Amino acid sequence: MSSLTIGLVGIAALVVLFALRLPIGLVLGGVSFFGIWTLTSFRTAFGAVKSIPYEFSASWSLTAIPMFLLMGAIIHRSGITEQLFRAARLWLNRLPGGLAVATNFASAGFAAASGSSLATATAMARIAVPEMLRYRYDPGLAAGVVASAGTLGALIPPSVMFVLYGVFAEESITDLMLAGTVPGILTALVYAAMIILRCKRNPSLAPRSDEVVPLGERLRALAGIWPLPFLIIGVIGGIYSGVVSATEAGAYGAFLALIAAVLTGRFRWRMIGEAFLEAALNTANIFFIAIGAALLTRFVVLAGIPFAISDLIDALPGGVVPLFVLMAVVYLAAGMFLDPIGIMLITIPLFVPTFHQMGLDGVLMGVVVVKFLEVGLLTPPVGLNVFAVKASIDDAIPITTIFRGVAWFLVCEAIIITLLLAFPAISLTLPALSGH
Repeated sequence: MSSLTIGLVGIAALVVLFALRLPIGLVLGGVSFFGIWTLTSFRTAFGAVKSIPYEFSASWSLTAIPMFLLMGAIIHRSGITEQLFRAARLWLNRLPGGLAVATNFASAGFAAASGSSLATATAMARIAVPEMLRYRYDPGLAAGVVASAGTLGALIPPSVMFVLYGVFAEESITDLMLAGTVPGILTALVYAAMIILRCKRNPSLAPRSDEVVPLGERLRALAGIWPLPFLIIGVIGGIYSGVVSATEAGAYGAFLALIAAVLTGRFRWRMIGEAFLEAALNTANIFFIAIGAALLTRFVVLAGIPFAISDLIDALPGGVVPLFVLMAVVYLAAGMFLDPIGIMLITIPLFVPTFHQMGLDGVLMGVVVVKFLEVGLLTPPVGLNVFAVKASIDDAIPITTIFRGVAWFLVCEAIIITLLLAFPAISLTLPALSGH
């Protein structure tokens, strides 16, 4: 049996074991161990299992992950979500679909601060969906905007996804963070434009509000969300100005989140304990999967799978187009069954060497990979953000209605991904300006 055949058998085994709902990290590590053993020897496989977990975990760049998770946990538990939505609602309620637009931008802001798509979708679903239903908004639009806008947490820095991609792909994490900023803002703007146009053409989707809010009340509501720009400007500004590196920005952001909690009067020792526990559990889960993915990287390279993929794509007409089609198929299919971090860590060993072989910009492809992962959070039959929204609102809206509402946002994602590939400067201008 050739090395490539052994590699393909290993990939098939992964798919079968994932379908059986076995733990992702365990499956990745187990299949990789037996694959390396088959390709080389037991001693080599045992040596990989012995050395790779330490070599991977000892990476200084990965220290950003628990810190960003801690920052998000503190923000999530400090209760600024309600303030954020209220301010957005008061300022945007006169637009067509104003509450949905407000939900979109509030979700994008909270996602940027928390770094968690699922946390954003869960928190905003409980606050925004009942409010939109009270104003007789279309249920699909109400739930769809929450599920979709929550995915921006993966793209707008700080982003755990970019940290992991940077470590595995050996790309600058700072460049990746900066490269995701404009596409994240662009996505929020395209979502808002789509909502406004739909609601203007079909006012029954979102009845216009006649509420007139005094300027003073709107300004007071705006003043209440100061922790959010404080965090975003602090973290992104710190990275962009060079005051902190992307790795140091995690601890810096957690410290700023703690200051914000104290200054807003929401600091509680119990809240801090819960935030530390949440960050620790999520970090352990991510690292367990990531170590398995590091072993998978060794296995697929030994099997020659990345080179086979590159040769196959080179043989097809259309240049890099077949690669993007293959990526779309893989990420959309995987998004039906696995969480985004698991998907990324499984696919990076397959695709990153191919990117290098074809001379593609690694930072740009990192942004594209994260965009595909965002789409995977929304695709049926198992879009995790959709189910997070459904779980948060109980039986208020059927799952099929939520997927119907999300479909419009998937069209927006297709447009944005096309723009990123056609105009790489959208992603690469900020890293270039920063001198990285």
